[in-house]
Amino acid sequence: MSMDISITLSDADLSHFVDGMRQAQERARGLKDSQVIDAARGLIAQTRGVAVPDFVGSRLARLGTMIEMVEDVGFGLPDEDRARVLAALTYFANPNDIIPDTVPVLGFLDDAIMIELCVRELRHELEAYEDFRDWRAQEAKRHGEDPAKLKLKRVDWAEARRVEAIERMRRRRRDAYAGGAWQPVLFRVS
Repeated sequence: MSMDISITLSDADLSHFVDGMRQAQERARGLKDSQVIDAARGLIAQTRGVAVPDFVGSRLARLGTMIEMVEDVGFGLPDEDRARVLAALTYFANPNDIIPDTVPVLGFLDDAIMIELCVRELRHELEAYEDFRDWRAQEAKRHGEDPAKLKLKRVDWAEARRVEAIERMRRRRRDAYAGGAWQPVLFRVS
């Protein structure tokens, strides 16, 4: 039997999480990027083999996507955007966060809520990365290669998207004027 529980975070509740994030960033100030990433990866590893609620498990998968996005050289996340994602990951560098991870049942609840807040904050970056990752997987399949070994970069992705948009434009124009060739009305092309 499953049960639906809704949690509404008030402004004061959100402020509590913002304060927790600021404290985590202060504690992580001296850490290298790789240490922050390793700590976030450690949180995911810590939950392997442990029965965690689906609410937590699905959020941890999103944390994994944030880590992949920062490390994916092919995607080439610009420094400014990379810094934002790393700033979000600092919360997960401390096992003694709002609810210490060692507290049975509830230890990862604050992490799941923080991941959800970070995902909302980084939704555009995550959408772009997931689009790039899907495109790269399709290209790898098309070339019969392993996506991890395919050396496609964001520039290739942007060019593929541009070509796709132009083809879609031409197809729509062709479909709209199926009875005859399209000719400009306001101007002439010689």
